[in-house]
Amino acid sequence: MALKVLSVTSEAVPLIKTGGLADVAGALPAALAPHGVEVTTLLPGYPAVMQTLKRPRAIFAWNSLLGTSARLLAGKLAGGQPLLVLDAPALYAREGAPYTDAAGLDWGDNWQRFAALGRAAADIAGGVMVKRGKAQRFDLVHAHDWQGGMAPAYLQFAPFGGDEGKVPSVITIHNMAFQGWFNAEVFPRLGLPDAAWSLDGVEYHGGVSLLKAGLANADAVTTVSPTYAREIRSNTFGMGLEGLIIARGNSVHGILNGIDSDSWNPGDDPALSAAYTRRTLDKRIANKRALEAEFGLDESDGPLFVAITRLTWQKGMDVLPEVLDHLVGIGGRLVLLGSGDPHLEHALSRGAARHPGRVGVRIGYDEALSHRMQGGGDAILIPSRFEPCGLTQLYGLAYGCVPVVARTGGLADTVIDANPAALAAGCATGVQFDGVNYDSLAAALNRTVALYHDREAWERIQKNGMKCDFSWKASGAAYADLYRSLTA
Repeated sequence: MALKVLSVTSEAVPLIKTGGLADVAGALPAALAPHGVEVTTLLPGYPAVMQTLKRPRAIFAWNSLLGTSARLLAGKLAGGQPLLVLDAPALYAREGAPYTDAAGLDWGDNWQRFAALGRAAADIAGGVMVKRGKAQRFDLVHAHDWQGGMAPAYLQFAPFGGDEGKVPSVITIHNMAFQGWFNAEVFPRLGLPDAAWSLDGVEYHGGVSLLKAGLANADAVTTVSPTYAREIRSNTFGMGLEGLIIARGNSVHGILNGIDSDSWNPGDDPALSAAYTRRTLDKRIANKRALEAEFGLDESDGPLFVAITRLTWQKGMDVLPEVLDHLVGIGGRLVLLGSGDPHLEHALSRGAARHPGRVGVRIGYDEALSHRMQGGGDAILIPSRFEPCGLTQLYGLAYGCVPVVARTGGLADTVIDANPAALAAGCATGVQFDGVNYDSLAAALNRTVALYHDREAWERIQKNGMKCDFSWKASGAAYADLYRSLTA
């Protein structure tokens, strides 16, 4: 009999996406299905989600869900997996991004918007849905990031009434930097008992942290790579919660993210000018020429670097404008797609203006363009200061776009540095470097350009990466094993 899991997330492809969380949450249902796990995804009813739903069925209603009326709608994801949508217009029916308004400022009621999602998840898991007179329960709740963090807390402190016991839960940290902290004044409005205002509850530095609530009360904690699971035990990466992570001990697990190998397949990608495999790498040149033309770059046989990223300090994007002159000086070129810090947007745009025909910058995000960049670029730059897992380096490996990465988190777990030993053994897949600063990144670019001009070594690195299996096969099995250990 299939294990029934409720996945509580603030975004999931193809319905709504701001980052890698959406890719993971969208991929989990199909990844777990072969392992006897049926995942139902619970999403907020944002306008984009509501517009996509086809003939949704209203299956439950709350007169007051943390002070607002709400309905539960049932539908299907693109792959046929079950979908639940929390339709609460007062919370979600608004213009802007999922977490911010049109000016880029956090919605002032984000605490309520996502606490309501957690409260609804606890109710659903406990059996508010009734089919043929029988309550429909879930075996386990899987919450994602701070937006889903209240689900484990509600399951612990204010469970849905019933005789079958508390439903176990897992929370996944996709990025410890985002913790969902709010002033103490919101606590009385959460509908939790006084006992929840404690070290083991939702209180954190005199306020309420939705992420901390999940970390303290879930039965297991996962991160999206083994290295990040170790890093967050330190004060450098733990963001103030390292003590709690250490206290959770062996209940913290690192499970590497996978990628959707159907959507990210250079042999069958409609976004590319020319499809190719590791046996037909020569066909990539058509994609490179098309990418040069799209960004207005001069044609060249030199290395074409790409960057597809949020323009933030975390991603190391403050260093990239500084190193642009060096990159161009050693024969490299760059095309970048991203948005974020306005100062960095302007700095990179100025860099492109300073190097016409050598540097191209596109502010924003375009999914199809990201595919074309992976298929036409020679190397992808990912100088992150911390990276829980990262997906763009996995896409780069799959597309023969060699990753140049900082040695941290999932980047360290997935890219094999082209050091002399790895080159001699024939197993290198990219370039790693330590320290996100001008000197380290410039040195990594020097190494990459030298490798690129050794055509035999470069092709071997490309083919090694393309042979790697970063599908969800192994990760799906790991999640299924963890679920079963908590429900046995």
